[in-house]
Amino acid sequence: MTAGDFDAWATIELEAVDAALDAWVPGDAPAGLGDTMRYGVLDGGKRLRALLVLAAAQAVGGAREAALRAAVAVELIHAYSLIHDDMPCMDNDVLRRGKPTVHVRYGEAQAMLAGDAMQALAFDVLTPDAGVEHALQARLVAILARAAGHAGMAGGQAIDLASIGQRLDEAALRDMHRRKTGALLHASVMMGAACGAATPPVLAALGDYGAAVGLAFQVVDDILDVTQASERLGKTAGKDLDHDKPTYVSVLGLEAARAHAEALRAQAHAALARSGLRGQGGMLATLADRVVERES
Repeated sequence: MTAGDFDAWATIELEAVDAALDAWVPGDAPAGLGDTMRYGVLDGGKRLRALLVLAAAQAVGGAREAALRAAVAVELIHAYSLIHDDMPCMDNDVLRRGKPTVHVRYGEAQAMLAGDAMQALAFDVLTPDAGVEHALQARLVAILARAAGHAGMAGGQAIDLASIGQRLDEAALRDMHRRKTGALLHASVMMGAACGAATPPVLAALGDYGAAVGLAFQVVDDILDVTQASERLGKTAGKDLDHDKPTYVSVLGLEAARAHAEALRAQAHAALARSGLRGQGGMLATLADRVVERES
């Protein structure tokens, strides 16, 4: 697969996801809540999680309607988590996706409510009255709920806040980021795979791929936090260092962190090879490369 093939595919899929978000995130929610929700999720973001859903679904011949809904749902969960993460009671950040954070633009109470509403909307999107079999709806809801809750993203965020000023070893750091960042990326792959008829060995291999990509994303995020400017990142650079948070750079060092990201990329490619998907997994292979090679 060429870079051009991937970029053409990604452009089409991103347009589909953005169109669905535009259609399904209501602008007419009461008291300006719709405007706040739309500000928090539209017009920005890499949509990596959505692309992982759609690439995995395509690799296993998954149902398109279910996969698109899963892609939108995971983006809603991710966006809600960023809104809450940026608030003064957590990371207290003022820049996200190159624009003021939601609480800066709309106030803390409205930001909190927008995140709450987007979390609920994610599961509404996954459970339409028609178009997706009920058994698949239940499976998608279960995967996403577990990844977003105490055992996944929310639990990882709790560990992150409790670790400020602490000196974690690599195993503890890996566990935190497996939950905080990795769980939702892993879930994106597994939701896409659930939309098709993947065998248990294929699901296991895709699970290993998702775990490797999920951790690689965070390792690279930690590297970019100390090597790129805020203007390039679209968010405040150096904030982890300023907040005295443990990161892969602070625990391993910059060069070792870069080597770790490359090792995780190799693990992701090895998992795809074990899946036997071969050509069908080409988009997933390129996504793993893009995660490690990104500069923002």
